[in-house]
Amino acid sequence: MSTITQSILHTGNGGILVDIECAVTNGLPNIVVVGLGNKSIDEAKERIRSSFAFTKLPFPKKRVTINLAPADIPKDSSSFDVAIAVAILRTINRYPEQKENIAYIGELGLDGSIRAVRGIIGKILEGKKLGIKTFIIPKTNLNQAQLIPEVQLIPVASLLDVQAFLQNPHGGAVINVSQSPYKKKTEDIFLLDEIVGQEQAKRALEIAASGGHNVFLSGPPGTGKSMLAKALHSLLPSPSVEEILEVTHLHSLATNNYEDLVVSRPFRAPHHSASQASIIGGGHPIKPGEISLSHHGVLLLDEIPEFNRPTLEALRQPLEDNNITITRSKESVTFPADFILIATANPCPCGYYGSDKICSCSASRLQQYQQRISGPIMDRIDLFVHVHGVEHSSLLNDQKLSQGPEVIGRITKARQVQLNRYGSAATLNTHMTNKNIKEASNLTPASRSLLDQAAQSLKLSARSYMRIIRVARTIADMQGIEVILPEHISEALQYRQQNNTAISV
Repeated sequence: MSTITQSILHTGNGGILVDIECAVTNGLPNIVVVGLGNKSIDEAKERIRSSFAFTKLPFPKKRVTINLAPADIPKDSSSFDVAIAVAILRTINRYPEQKENIAYIGELGLDGSIRAVRGIIGKILEGKKLGIKTFIIPKTNLNQAQLIPEVQLIPVASLLDVQAFLQNPHGGAVINVSQSPYKKKTEDIFLLDEIVGQEQAKRALEIAASGGHNVFLSGPPGTGKSMLAKALHSLLPSPSVEEILEVTHLHSLATNNYEDLVVSRPFRAPHHSASQASIIGGGHPIKPGEISLSHHGVLLLDEIPEFNRPTLEALRQPLEDNNITITRSKESVTFPADFILIATANPCPCGYYGSDKICSCSASRLQQYQQRISGPIMDRIDLFVHVHGVEHSSLLNDQKLSQGPEVIGRITKARQVQLNRYGSAATLNTHMTNKNIKEASNLTPASRSLLDQAAQSLKLSARSYMRIIRVARTIADMQGIEVILPEHISEALQYRQQNNTAISV
């Protein structure tokens, strides 16, 4: 006699419905798992045998063969433990037939407990696409799983709970998710007034938060570049339910946090010594890196020239396409990477070139330092700001905390305008395609003439030309103006890189 139970294999770019077949035949007591499983699936035999013994459930003293179909696709997750145990239970016991499609997900402990698994959101989403409506999941994964609407969840804490469900499918605790029940985290609003001076940088951060634009801050050490970079995160609005779903899923794939929700926009600041795989993504199995963990948030690359060249060059695709494709010999995975990049840099290795302090760097060392960032990377950044020093006498002066709410209000207003224009809260002016620019930029003849003249004199690339229009569109949205005026183009041009060196001074 054989029975079939279903589970989900999430492959990164999609999902596969896995049929777990169990056959009990005469022979020496043994468990054999076939179907191209890895070490963790092979070890499931011991976890299952111990779980049955601990919970005092009968286990067949015969040869038990488990097949994971389709058998030609590699399977590498401990989340099949519960499905395998259910297949065995259904083979040796006569439980009521389950007519609806049900997927079983969970890892077994030696004592019969069911533990949380990695990437529960992705598994349920893919199962939902494949027609599964009911999911038996670990109770500790319920917090994340409830983000997904229009599914039926049955949380279980032990193998005995699963057995009780098999005996009475309609008697357990069933959670019908109609909308995502989560609580927004209360966060302190950071007021830009708390930063002394740096009005141009503050304005650039407001534009970046409104339209999702990338920012480059350069200047001597101690002028507040890192403080300004961290302030950008607090200017962003709270994420939507869909954004929380995406971010939580990515973080559950890369970390050991399988239970909590990520309800605030991420802020990631990797050190310049971080490896390329940790920032871009990689490993085995392939996991998202820092650029994907900052999805719908902010990625800070502090002292960007100190990062190694291959890592910076790998940012070309995510900065242009808002995703990253990681290809290995056996698989290829695409992760979302829609973030606001804010990079900081000193003008030279000692940090004081162009300031009132004496620079100790030689001309060759200065040139080498400034060429660490390639032109194509700089071309993908929208806003360049040089941060100057602040008078010491003004640092301890009382600041009037009045502009912060006004800034938040303008950012919210600009994002609402973009929502009405594009129909999606996740689509901002920075995502405008060439078609969108032609249809929605609304440049006046004078604005277009000014932009064409500037592009000719500054020798702008086609990409820079379009990025200036995107920034100008954001500035106009912040003022609630439907057309792009010459003053909007002029302000956008002020934030372009002013010379051909990698770092403006």
